Amino acid sequence: MVNEVYKLIIIGSGPAGLTAAIYAARSSLSPLVITGHEEGGQLTLTTDVEDFPGFPEGLQGPELMDRMKRQAERFGTSFIGDSVVAVNFKERPFTVSMHDQELKAQSVIVATGASARWLGLPSEQRLIGHGVSSCAVCDGYFFKNKEVVVVGGGDSSMREAIYLAKLASQVTIVHRRESFRAQQILQDRARANSKIFWCVPMEVTEVLGASMVSGVRLKNITTGEIKTINCQGVFVAIGHKPNTEPFRGELGLDEAGYIISPDGVHTNIAGVFVAGDVEDQKYRQAVTAAGRGCAAAMEAEEYLENLKSEFKS
Repeated sequence: MVNEVYKLIIIGSGPAGLTAAIYAARSSLSPLVITGHEEGGQLTLTTDVEDFPGFPEGLQGPELMDRMKRQAERFGTSFIGDSVVAVNFKERPFTVSMHDQELKAQSVIVATGASARWLGLPSEQRLIGHGVSSCAVCDGYFFKNKEVVVVGGGDSSMREAIYLAKLASQVTIVHRRESFRAQQILQDRARANSKIFWCVPMEVTEVLGASMVSGVRLKNITTGEIKTINCQGVFVAIGHKPNTEPFRGELGLDEAGYIISPDGVHTNIAGVFVAGDVEDQKYRQAVTAAGRGCAAAMEAEEYLENLKSEFKS
């Protein structure tokens, strides 16, 4: 409604946003969720989810997000299938702008997540969820005793490789340069692991496989030599990009663009809360995002109660 001021607007529809919506709706806050361009978040790119509590047989990522959405709807959450392009948190009520409409809210939870950086290969995109992944902790279990490739040269690629070496039969790190940006201690740990091999200076030019990953085609940056490696999994570890563009100048962001929070819930603006991967650079798990979504909703409820008390007085 054009003139309505919502008690709570939640920006983002991944595990953090939908959990916040469930808790907020059960507290009679009548939240509105703006889903974003990728409804359901990164879990919609995951075929099998086996580490979310309560599903001993596992389930598909899109199914989990659909269940969470239906649960939020059951308690009275409304949804708009659009993306936020700008906000005004300097004036109250807060303003949240989409492509063709502007909404007002007394409180906001930002749960827009972070997007994995990909190589940009058509073959890679086609096989995401079918052997191509951006999260070893999420998907590494599916590659027990298999050969995998990790692409990247930073801390995350070393950590992914070290983690995967506990499960896979062989891990090959592919990097465009002979030097690495990763901390030396992580490089040393990786090099000391007999299951980890190195392909440098090489770049992935194609991920091979019809319906599942069967290998990668590599090109030597220096010589132009083409090489093929057989593998069943490819883990792209070249970083994440927090989805915070609409909040620049409105919320405190760190150098990488993540929202700054002292406790993973509060921002530098009273009444604006954060949840999930848009702030969390360490864990990046659906269950931790859901936990932060719960906390953000509870903090928003308390904030709105205090606001009501102040208004009455």
